[in-house]
Amino acid sequence: MTDKIDVEKIKKMLAEFAEARDWEKFHSPKNLCMAIAGESGELLEIFQWMTEKESIQVKNQPELAEQVSHELADIILYIIRMADLLDIDLNASIQTKMAINNKKYPVERVKGSAKKYDQYKQ
Repeated sequence: MTDKIDVEKIKKMLAEFAEARDWEKFHSPKNLCMAIAGESGELLEIFQWMTEKESIQVKNQPELAEQVSHELADIILYIIRMADLLDIDLNASIQTKMAINNKKYPVERVKGSAKKYDQYKQ
């Protein structure tokens, strides 16, 4: 399985979807940010009372895996819509953020630890 997300195609699809329904007026960055948080909450709800082991096993439970896939899709769709409205290049943003993370979390200092970057000794 290879995941390929065509962000430009999805931006167009989402813009057309919103326009056909006269929903552009609802798609402000503030509202989209709140929608992302809401969908993230729905994803959290699926895993809320599971153990670590149970959460990993969701991939072996078709109904739950499908629910998770729908919530992930909702989150990504709202993120792409918001990026489109704010003229944010997600590919460039991801590359830039990974470069920042590589500096914040050098392998030799953080390997095997889940501390936040500012909790490591310099």
